[in-house]
Amino acid sequence: MSRVGRVRSETVAATRSFLRRRTAVFFTFFFPLLLVLIFGVLVRTQPGGGGLFAQPDAYYLPGYLATVVLFTPLSRVGSEIARHRDGHRFEKLATTPLTRGEWLLAHTLVNVGVIGVASLLVFALVTLVTGASIPLSADLLLLVPFVVVGVVLFCGVGAVLGRVSDTQDGVIAASNSVALPLLFLSDTFVSPELLPDWFLPVVNLSPLTYFSRGVRALTFEAPTADGLGGLGATGNLAILAALALVAFGVGAVAVPRGE
Repeated sequence: MSRVGRVRSETVAATRSFLRRRTAVFFTFFFPLLLVLIFGVLVRTQPGGGGLFAQPDAYYLPGYLATVVLFTPLSRVGSEIARHRDGHRFEKLATTPLTRGEWLLAHTLVNVGVIGVASLLVFALVTLVTGASIPLSADLLLLVPFVVVGVVLFCGVGAVLGRVSDTQDGVIAASNSVALPLLFLSDTFVSPELLPDWFLPVVNLSPLTYFSRGVRALTFEAPTADGLGGLGATGNLAILAALALVAFGVGAVAVPRGE
C-alpha cells in the first residue's frame, strides 16, 4: 500500500471512530458555540467602558476561533494516543508499514475537517448574534490556512501530551492546564493593555498569539489589527506555519510505536 493509501485508510478509520462517539461530537461543536452565546449575547461587550470586553464584538472573534482550534486538537489527539496505548493498538500498528508521522497526519486531517466545520459555525454565530462588523474582502480566505495551520500545530502538541500522560484522565488534565492559560494570555479575550508590561514578552512567546493577531488583522478594522510589530496577517501566518512544522515533527516522534 502506498503512503497516500495508508494515510487515507487511517483517516477513514479515525473519522468513523470519532463519529461513533456521539458525546465527543456533540461537545466539539457545542462548547465553542456556548462560549459565543455566554460572552457574545449574555455578557456583551462594552466598547470604551474599560476592563474586559471593552472592545467591539469583532475584536473577540479570534478568541472564539482560538477556543476550538486550541482545545479540540490537544484533547482529541492526546486522548487518542492514550486510548491506543490502553488498548495495545500501537503494538499492532508497529507490525504495519504505517509510520508515526503518517498516523499523526491522518488524525490531523480528521481534526482539520471537524474543526473547520466548527470554526465556520462559530464565525457565522458571532456575526449573527453579536452584530460584529467583519470587513468583507478576499483576504478573509486566509482564515482557512490560519485554521489549518493552527490545527496542525496543536495536534503536534497534543501528541506530545498524549505521550507524557499515563492515562486519558491525565491527558485531559494536561491539555486543560496548557490550553486555559494560552487561551486567555495570547491576545485573544484579554487585550495586552490589561496585562503588566513585564508579562508582554511572555505573550509574544505563545504560538496562539500569532493565530489570534493574524485572524484579527483579517477580521477587525483597527490599528491593533496589524498584529505583532506590524507583521499583519501574512507575517503572523508565516511564523505560525514555521511553529506548526516544528510542533508536528516533534509530535510525530512522540507518537509511540509500541510499549
